[in-house]
Order: sequence, then structure tokens, then C-alpha cells
Amino acid sequence: MGLRVAVAGASGYAGGEILRLAAAHPDFDVITVTGHASVGRSLSEVQPHLRSIGHLNLQETSAAVLRDHDVVFLALPHGRSGALSDELPDVPLIVDAGADHRLTDTDDWAAYYSGDWHGAWTCGIPELPTAHGRQRDALVGARRIAAPGCNASAVSLALAPAIAAGLVHAGDLVSVLAVGPSGAGRVLRDDLLAAELLGSAHAYAVGGIHRHTPEILQNLALVTGRRGTLSFTPVLVPMARGVLATSTARLTDGTDEQAVREAYRTAYGDERFVHLTGPGVFPAVQHVLGSNTVAIGLAIDRRAGRLVTVAALDNLVKGTAGAAVQSANIALGLDEAAGLAVDGVAP
Repeated sequence: MGLRVAVAGASGYAGGEILRLAAAHPDFDVITVTGHASVGRSLSEVQPHLRSIGHLNLQETSAAVLRDHDVVFLALPHGRSGALSDELPDVPLIVDAGADHRLTDTDDWAAYYSGDWHGAWTCGIPELPTAHGRQRDALVGARRIAAPGCNASAVSLALAPAIAAGLVHAGDLVSVLAVGPSGAGRVLRDDLLAAELLGSAHAYAVGGIHRHTPEILQNLALVTGRRGTLSFTPVLVPMARGVLATSTARLTDGTDEQAVREAYRTAYGDERFVHLTGPGVFPAVQHVLGSNTVAIGLAIDRRAGRLVTVAALDNLVKGTAGAAVQSANIALGLDEAAGLAVDGVAP
């Protein structure tokens, strides 16, 4: 008998991916799944690919249902998990895959979200460099974890080593991301319809208004203690899942490619879920699909005096569910890689 696990929001994309990983986890026993409009239906009806746990029935998302578990994963729409988690003080570990507990600054919350702020939880990006080491250290023994946003993970991991080593100016960061529509959740929206998306690409949340912007700046400030500036533009493209983040930063005087590559090797050389590509080689989303891996390529644009990073990850795995499970493993003292794959799927 493993740890008793519940997943709230099990009918959505993020909840389904958490379930896929948790069902294969050697130390987890998924016993409860909850939903909203899907209450009363079997999991096999709404997530037919999850055959091993398809017999479970979706229950109401309430504190009464979630209370008696060792680990609760919340995969709920933004604004739904804060009040619910307040009613679960005795659950040993809660991991929130939504945004309700990501931001540490109340002004950021008010500027980018609506509703009450319910406080910040420990950030769930284990490999993220910080002023004192890596974020992994803060996750050991944690009882409340905020799984990161997918775009925020890609950009933060891609830029943090250069900022930590003083190789770029944190006040001049630019990121443009190609993202798949599954990042918006399992919702019916005109701009996510196949007829609108296939054969096209369009930018959204342009002009610094995307909700992951303050999260990225908050993450990168863990390195220096100072908040920089970021121009962040996501572009919706016709791929079901994935993020390809191209981020640039102005180089400090005297920085060359050797110094950059050494800084990234120092930061990530021993990380099993971060892959650094070689000179002139850049990752593609298809290389990481289904895996808990983020792949990062590096280049120096000498004429522009900028570092260029290209980061690829699966937004539903390394960008959400994989980060949630990986962080839970660390908090619980389990093998960090339990239930997680380094290899992707192809084609």
C-alpha cells in the first residue's frame, strides 16, 4: 500500500497528466479523483487513455472528499484552489498546479489575477538556481508546493544560469514562445478551435500582460535578490502540447560563448531532467514530448551583443504535472525521478 493520493480536477489536461504519472509511481496509490461537471462519471469516460485507474469514479471537489489523503494534487482553474486548500490544514502534502499560490507579492497578484490572494507556497522548480544553491533545497520536507507555470519554467530555467553568473543584464530580457493550446486547459474557446488554429499562429497577451510574467521575474530574482525586466510574448501554434521558448538577454562586457557554456554546465551538468545541447544544436518540442526533460540550446549573437537561449519542454509534463510529481518526490524524501521519464516519445 503506497501513499494515499487524490487528484482534484482529474477531468482536465493537467489533472489527467498528473494521474498518468501518479498511476505509474511506485510509491503512490491513487484512490480519489474529483471533478466538477463530470462528477459521477467514471474516469475511463473522461480520460480513456488512463486504463489502469479507469475504474475510479469522479467525486465532488470538496474538502470533505480530499481530506483523508497523504498527498493531494490540485489541478483546478485559477482562483479555485486557494480557498479549498485553506480547508485542508491536516493533509501532509498539497501540490497546487494552478496559479493561486505561485506569487509572493500581493501587488503582482492584484495586477494579474482577480479574487483573494491566499499566500505563496514553495516554488516547484527543483533545478532553478538560487542565491543559496538550487530550489531543490527549499523543497525538502515542504508541505505546500506551488507547481510552476509551463512558460515560466521554460524561461526561468533558460535564463537563470546566465543571470547567476553575471553574464547578462537582468534588466534587458526578451522572450518569445511558441505554445500549444493544451496550456490553456480543457476548455471550449473560439481561438482554440481546430478551424481557427490549424494552419495559423497568433500572438496573445501581448504587451507584458501575460500572467506568467511576474512569476518569471520572481523566479529570476531568487538568483540575485533584484527584480529585472522582461518583455514576454507567447504565440499560439497548432501543436497539441509543448513550449519552445526563445529568450535573449544583453551580454555583459567581455562575456564569450565559452563562459556561457561553462556557467550552464555548472548549473545543470548533474541534472537528470535538464539537457544542454551542443554548439550549433537547438532543441525541438518533438524531442521532449512525454518526458520530464527540458532541453536548452545556447548561442551568442555577437552583432547584437546578446545571449540567445532556446528551451523546449512538454508543457503538461515538465511544465506542470512532471514538476508537481518531481517536487512531491523531493518533499517526501523519495527518489526524485520516481514515476518520471527522461525519454520522450516519437514521432
